[in-house]
Amino acid sequence: MIYLRITEIFYSLQGEANTVGLPTVFVRLTGCPLRCVYCDTAYAFTGGSKMSLEQILQEVASYATPYVTVTGGEPLAQANCIVLLKDLVDQGYRTSLETSGALDVSQVDARVVKVMDLKTPTSGEIDKNLYQNIAYLTAQDQVKFVIANDTDYDWAKQMLTEYQLAERCEVLFSTMVGYQQPVWLADKILQDRLPVRFQIQLHKYLWGDAQGK
Repeated sequence: MIYLRITEIFYSLQGEANTVGLPTVFVRLTGCPLRCVYCDTAYAFTGGSKMSLEQILQEVASYATPYVTVTGGEPLAQANCIVLLKDLVDQGYRTSLETSGALDVSQVDARVVKVMDLKTPTSGEIDKNLYQNIAYLTAQDQVKFVIANDTDYDWAKQMLTEYQLAERCEVLFSTMVGYQQPVWLADKILQDRLPVRFQIQLHKYLWGDAQGK
């Protein structure tokens, strides 16, 4: 039997990415090898409950929505995440994976939408970026930059050009909460005419830092 360690499974509105606002089941796996300065899910670093794959799928089904997001922590830190993702898409769910970009995504089922970070300098984890992952991004996928200041912004623009990211997949620019007002980043994107999607975290606007939302 296949097991994973789960911090929580909950039903909410998608707060980010290109399915923002859609009712979604979130499966939050426990554990993460990174410690980003802006992390808002440190409670998922440890603990959690051991659940079988069958139990997870049963709970997901109880919410009767086609959208499922597998997140963390860093979900790929558990090897059986790959199996969970495949089973979800096999059952017809529109499945997305939120991943830090620090672990290999090459084995993720091609039907899964990858929402992958590239860690900016202010994150404190820029050295963890696994740039080989970019080769596995396709038009359905998204790469996300969380931006705190001009240094992050300039670095993100450099990556956008160097890896031709906008030609490969959708690119998301987000502000780092507590550093800049969102309008700061919105104005810079418009000024530089960047081919990116500006986003804010809808769930934080609605519910603040409440867990399980």
